Amino acid sequence: MSDSRPTLWHLAHSHYSEKVRWALDLKQVPHGRRAAAVPGAHMVAAMWLTRDPGNFTYPVLQLDGQAIADSTAIIAALEERFPEPALYPADPSERQRALELEEYFDEELGPHTRQLVFHELGNDPEAFEALIRQTVPGPLARMGSGAVDYARTFSGVRFGARSEEAAERSRAGVLAALDRLEAELGDGEYLVGDSFSVADLTAAALFYPLVLPEGGPVPTDLRPPAGLERFRAPLKQRPGYSWVQQTYERHRHAGVLAGQL
Repeated sequence: MSDSRPTLWHLAHSHYSEKVRWALDLKQVPHGRRAAAVPGAHMVAAMWLTRDPGNFTYPVLQLDGQAIADSTAIIAALEERFPEPALYPADPSERQRALELEEYFDEELGPHTRQLVFHELGNDPEAFEALIRQTVPGPLARMGSGAVDYARTFSGVRFGARSEEAAERSRAGVLAALDRLEAELGDGEYLVGDSFSVADLTAAALFYPLVLPEGGPVPTDLRPPAGLERFRAPLKQRPGYSWVQQTYERHRHAGVLAGQL
């Protein structure tokens, strides 16, 4: 793969990485992908790539000689460099609304889905080990129960995943975001205007850890952790939950131009 192609540094399960992968695939941008073999080590890599000691997370996109951190900034750069198909509406007022919704779901949904999923995985070591074995590259996948211990420790320190109090706040945050999604959609198919935009992509990508749709990063034959299944079971009949599934089906197509580096 040519060194001139963009390179995405990402975490396989991260919904923020999924947001960027989706944008790259939608725009059919030829690029390479580097997945973190051991979560935690990526924090050092992120600081090194961006030369920013305050940035210690993925995704990071190397594009045109720059290392761009943060999924919102990455999509903004992709819109400028690869404008078709557009994720930003052409109408100024619709564009502003789409960006506002992107920020809302980034800030008010993404942290809660991440914290809740890691919390419930930590309470279900069998499900956690199966997830690691099937989807995590490199040495972590070969560590068995040791990988679960490592992942529980890391997610507990990094995301407060061991706290039941924090998990309860995350459940409330996810439900509030689902209410907002359904209110914004009304009877429509799209959050803004009459076409797919960055608002739809962001909402669907950041809800994926809850809904686990076909075409998402986690294989659908893997059993969700028991606590997550109890939480999401009554939500499956809600229109917002179905919308995430349908949005993946209609708009999430695997890229044919991405290669692992």
